[in-house]
Amino acid sequence: MTDSFSAFDGNRRFASGTRACVIKAIRKHLDRQPDAALLIFDDTTGSQTDFDLREGADASVASSSSSAPDTSRGPGRPKLGVVAREVTLLPRHWDWLAKQPGGASVAIRKLVDEARRTTAATETPRVARERAYKFMSAMAGNLPGFEEASRALFAGDADRFGVLIEDWPKDVREYAMNLAEGAFA
Repeated sequence: MTDSFSAFDGNRRFASGTRACVIKAIRKHLDRQPDAALLIFDDTTGSQTDFDLREGADASVASSSSSAPDTSRGPGRPKLGVVAREVTLLPRHWDWLAKQPGGASVAIRKLVDEARRTTAATETPRVARERAYKFMSAMAGNLPGFEEASRALFAGDADRFGVLIEDWPKDVREYAMNLAEGAFA
């Protein structure tokens, strides 16, 4: 779910898609209902976000993606996406890294990749729970069963979560379920 957003007017989701698509839908919606109470959510994080509707939809997307290339030459290999940053370690860590095949950078990259692989299974449920909770807090914080549904979400109890949000408005319920996908693994 990259660069995907959803827009709500009250409890009704009226748009989902890329930033440009959602901006276009919001403009149409505001033409019909200028007093609409709109909230926009990032589908990746569940966080509420704001768009600048004054700019052209195509221009705002193009301007954010077509920034001038970085011509400065610093340490690292920028064309490959390698960025040099500072790492603070104890002398014994540097000694160990110096003895590794390929040097310190290769060893650190291998360690980071291994850590990412081993924590991926536990991170996915946590990320899904946090994503769903952010949305639920903004949209369902005053709805009946919110606190119990939150407890069920963080306890990993999918059945109880589903029961507790069953009476929520359809779009809020479905979006919360979608964001919580992976939270119950």
